Amino acid sequence: QVQLVDSGGGLVQAGGSLRLSCAAFGLTFGTYVLGWFGRAAGKERGFVTAINSRTGNTYYADCVKGRFTISRDNAKNTVYLQMNSLKPEDTAVYYCAAGHWTAVAGRVTAGATYDYWGQGTQVTVSS
Repeated sequence: QVQLVDSGGGLVQAGGSLRLSCAAFGLTFGTYVLGWFGRAAGKERGFVTAINSRTGNTYYADCVKGRFTISRDNAKNTVYLQMNSLKPEDTAVYYCAAGHWTAVAGRVTAGATYDYWGQGTQVTVSS
């Protein structure tokens, strides 16, 4: 019943920006942690950022701090990822994920703790 629809990926040059969106259906953001994970070619899925929709607390991987910003609109059940100063190493398929705060709290960077996943949106950064 729950669906996450992520979008906004594309091809950009290094230094450019993209804004990803993830719309959720069948769940209420107010009790969920929303995250973004990236899977680069030949690599395992890795944590990028997350936000606790209850508290507004945010979490970032070191490699994106100062460049990416996660935000949410609980009324719209939508989470956003503003990606600035993009680098070629940011190239990956980005997946949004949602998990109830009781499961994700304390383990926000672990993908296995999230219950629902989007289909992924490709971000390609050229040099």
